[in-house]
Amino acid sequence: MKVRGAALWRAVLLLVLLAVIAGGAWMWFDWARFARTPLTVASSGESIDVARGSSFKDIVRALRDRGATQASPLYWRVLAMEMHASGRLHAGEFALRQGMTPRDLVTDMATGKVMQRNFTIVDGWSFADLRRALGAVDTLTHDTAGLDDAGIMKRVGAPEGDTPEGRFLPETYAYVKGDADSSILKRAYGAMAKTLDAAWAGRAQDLPLASPYEALILASIVEKETGRADERPRIAGVFVRRLQQHIMLQTDPTVIYGMGAAYAGNIHKSDLTTDTPYNTYTRAGLPPTPIALPGRAAIEAALHPAGGNELYFVARGDGSHVFSATLDEHNKAVACYQLKRCQ
Repeated sequence: MKVRGAALWRAVLLLVLLAVIAGGAWMWFDWARFARTPLTVASSGESIDVARGSSFKDIVRALRDRGATQASPLYWRVLAMEMHASGRLHAGEFALRQGMTPRDLVTDMATGKVMQRNFTIVDGWSFADLRRALGAVDTLTHDTAGLDDAGIMKRVGAPEGDTPEGRFLPETYAYVKGDADSSILKRAYGAMAKTLDAAWAGRAQDLPLASPYEALILASIVEKETGRADERPRIAGVFVRRLQQHIMLQTDPTVIYGMGAAYAGNIHKSDLTTDTPYNTYTRAGLPPTPIALPGRAAIEAALHPAGGNELYFVARGDGSHVFSATLDEHNKAVACYQLKRCQ
């Protein structure tokens, strides 16, 4: 009986041991499956915020609350331990990419690979447009919200007295959630200064421009006159020749800029005769400041204008222009394309 009882106990212990081994094996395989199975991410652009001081339990809870994972917090903790990531997870916003596994996410958090966002300054925006666009980005900290133009220029490191129009380079700037909007402005200001200095150093000879700032003013006019890449040097050439020959620029975008809030979408003949510092129908030469934020192409066009004898252009209505060398040719083009009286 004792022998039989001992054999029974051995059998029971063996079964228990086998069950433990089987259970352990199942858990290991299940954990391995968890580590390599993509998270549930409904669409691109999703992310998770890890606040400073968050515990690993807080992070897993946030993932479970948004439906990205249903796995046990224990599985996540074991994964972090296996990756030697426990205790060194970074704070920040982390992307939840489609196809991303738990191992991928822990790697990003351990290495501080925070989610990069983009803010694009559009060619031809005014500085007011730029401020409105920045103010609408809820993932930025708005530390310039209470500043006037002079305060912003001081914040970006500009010399005292500089005005902001035209001073920020249209480009796409990467940032992370929580960055200050002033950090984007500083980078755009520095990028414009660097771009303008380099372009000025390589400018064409005998331009009627006394400084890089005058080139920036001309580039802003070219930017607002056309969005066609092939026309920018040609339009710049028209304005350069008019400056050389002391002919008024007579360009509508400067008039519109000078009208400010009074511009309601249409420009009238009376607007062309109402004097403002920006009315190039009533004042000779360049306006006092840029009228927009010119892109690289417009700056290059202003400093490398096309040659020729054209002094006029008029819009066709399809985004392109008709160029003329004489006033008579120009008047015929205006009659045809603006008044619809083609001969």
